[in-house]
Amino acid sequence: MNFARVSNLARTLVDAVPAILLAAMFLSFIIQVFMRYVMNSPVGWTVEVCVIAWLWILLWGQSVSAREEDEIRFDILYGSVSPEMRRVFRVVFSVFLVGIYAWSLPALWDFVTFMKIQKTSYLDIRFNWVYSIALVFSVMSILRYVWVFWTAATGRDAPEAGVDAVVRKDPTK
Repeated sequence: MNFARVSNLARTLVDAVPAILLAAMFLSFIIQVFMRYVMNSPVGWTVEVCVIAWLWILLWGQSVSAREEDEIRFDILYGSVSPEMRRVFRVVFSVFLVGIYAWSLPALWDFVTFMKIQKTSYLDIRFNWVYSIALVFSVMSILRYVWVFWTAATGRDAPEAGVDAVVRKDPTK
């Protein structure tokens, strides 16, 4: 098995996690509606599934599934400056984010490990497992922005920006 094939398989699996969680969340929501309005016997575990799935969708999706080109930027300013200034923006922004995430990581670790003393009300899942995605988010964000810093500082792999990147070209011309 070659590296490209393994890489594509890993990317597919990583991107499938939010979709699976969204399906679980939707199914739990349907069960919740059915139990409350049809059976007149509401269940609480479905709310926990929805909240935990939503938390994991957001943090997993942003830290692991999202690509650099999916990032939201203040394009009015970013797109109006020269490519060299965009590189400066990327360097400064990545240093800022790596610093904040690295500074907060020990406190986040303490919080997540402390939460092993409590469990969710219905499913009895320890909260350190629920919140462990926050550690994944922080570590992956640090790695991502170290990479952004490296590529911007060395002048490689700068994403397209400006008017040319956002204006659709007419395929008939």
